[in-house]
Amino acid sequence: MIKVAIVMHDLHLIHTDLKPENILLVSSEYIKVPDYKDVSCSKKLPKSSAIKLIDFGSTTYDHQDHSYIVSTRHYRAPEVILGLGWSYPCDIWSVGCILVELCSGETLFQTHENLEHLAMMERVLGPLPQRMLKRADRHVEKYIRRGRLNWPEGAISRDSIKAVLRLPRLQNLVMQQVDHSAGDFIDLLQSLLRYEPSARLTAREALRHPFFTSNRHWRL
Repeated sequence: MIKVAIVMHDLHLIHTDLKPENILLVSSEYIKVPDYKDVSCSKKLPKSSAIKLIDFGSTTYDHQDHSYIVSTRHYRAPEVILGLGWSYPCDIWSVGCILVELCSGETLFQTHENLEHLAMMERVLGPLPQRMLKRADRHVEKYIRRGRLNWPEGAISRDSIKAVLRLPRLQNLVMQQVDHSAGDFIDLLQSLLRYEPSARLTAREALRHPFFTSNRHWRL
């Protein structure tokens, strides 16, 4: 997935809609392996990790005019929601969300509303930078009060507040799923999910991360 992003970004293309539905396995062949959590069960693992990226309908050259909103909601980067403009880093944010989903089996930000989405980000990743909130587009100013996210005061319902409170911190979420030390993986995710687009790893930098270059064997 990251290698595909490198190729696209080298061509000055931004996919803008990276999500599991748009990432296909090249081969449907699989093998069965024991489930280390339940020895009476087995898991199906693909024989090949080769993937194919599909749905280039919203793909945009970096020099082209950019639409205001891109990406499927659950994989949408904070700069897109805040109306701060977007570029290659919005794909990187989506990759981070996808990797968490592959680890946990659940969508990281299961929401359909902007304020709740931003509150979920803060719950999982910590407070949004004030400099980003101060530059937010006028269309999302209603979500911000006195330099911080208007949460939980601006929540649309008690259920919305409960949905946010149920989310664990990123480190805890990963540790619930990984069977041994997850330091490199957590560090990779934190680097892909940095709020400031300029601070996020590029696709090429991500591929050089110790999670991929170390000799450890991971079972997610």
